[in-house]
Amino acid sequence: MKEVQLTLPGAFCEQPGAARLGGLRSRSAHCGKLHRPKLVLGIETSCDDTAAAVVDEAGNVLGEALQCQREVHLKTGGIIPHVAQQLHRENIEQVVKEALSVSGVSVNELTAIATTVKPGLALSLEVGLDYSLKLVNKYQKPFIPIHHMEAHALTIRLTNQVEFPFLVLLLSGGHCILAVAQGVSDFLLLGQSIDIAPGDMLDKVIRINLAPYIDSAIEHLAQTGNRQQYTFSLPMQRYRNCDFSFSGLQNLINNTIIQKEKEEGIQEGELLSCVKDIAAAVQHVVAIHIIQRTYRAMLFCIKNGILSPKHATLVVSGGVASNQYIRKGLQALANANSFAFLSPPPRLCTDNGVMIAWNGIERLRAGLGVLNSTEGIRFEPKAPLGTDISNQVEEDSIKVPKLRKILQLAS
Repeated sequence: MKEVQLTLPGAFCEQPGAARLGGLRSRSAHCGKLHRPKLVLGIETSCDDTAAAVVDEAGNVLGEALQCQREVHLKTGGIIPHVAQQLHRENIEQVVKEALSVSGVSVNELTAIATTVKPGLALSLEVGLDYSLKLVNKYQKPFIPIHHMEAHALTIRLTNQVEFPFLVLLLSGGHCILAVAQGVSDFLLLGQSIDIAPGDMLDKVIRINLAPYIDSAIEHLAQTGNRQQYTFSLPMQRYRNCDFSFSGLQNLINNTIIQKEKEEGIQEGELLSCVKDIAAAVQHVVAIHIIQRTYRAMLFCIKNGILSPKHATLVVSGGVASNQYIRKGLQALANANSFAFLSPPPRLCTDNGVMIAWNGIERLRAGLGVLNSTEGIRFEPKAPLGTDISNQVEEDSIKVPKLRKILQLAS
């Protein structure tokens, strides 16, 4: 088995504004209290990372472990479900044991076990659920089934004092969602990608055509590129809604790259002379598309009284949120519309056990979805987030003002 990455208690203290995480207490501090703190083990296997963590009701991360499959899947050109499943099976027991060991918490001391059951890769979800149910049944613990995207959306409440409601934008390799978090397990879905996710699109474009390591490559290449050398049409300009589309954009970019490769006589393993310019143009058009749809969501929420113009917050999470160009554009958008802008630290934006455990704490507090019987529990590869009101967004047909000033602030 590969080395398991561990995060010791106190590892988040460098995050500005993370009031709860900055004051991690030792186990002995809990033991002197009459009140026994709620402790939740979170288990995450929705895609290609095997993760587990123990979190208490005060937001203290007592122990965490993560086994990343990234290097394996990079060699195969993408995630192969049965390979991911096998790696989860090989790693899950050790990952959970490591998280518990670092936390100093035994399974008997846990208040509940929380596990991702939707959405995700079916074969990956199955491994996490099967293992969790064995623990639940053996130790007679309550079980909390977790919606993966709900967990991403609520992570910000672990690191920052954020009250409901707030606008949340989830950007990752598997999802692109705009929603309003009105409460724990209470979401209004404003829009989502109608085809592929931005992370998936960028991954394929860059890994196949430009460079082998997407997440750092596109940002690194784009920093010294001239985005004005190439112009890619913005998707869905005729549709005044909050949905996203990236597949057509991917085809445009791929065709441009293929044409340039022919012109330059590029051989396998070689890079285009214009690779930095293309990367900058790709990053820019993706950012504009995301910012435009988010702008409309802001205007819709204010117009319909869903968010207060005086206390509105935009939360951005997911792996793509760590891209500083996209992040700065969204920050400028929030500032221009008097929204507070918040995002979890980058390591909590990607899939992790902490967010699952924290979602379990949130549900325990709210008394929602805590099960004492696991009969009939199933994983769900596809699962919507909240109540879909995207048709109402489209009916309002809100025109988004030009973004020139916002982009100047972000550049």
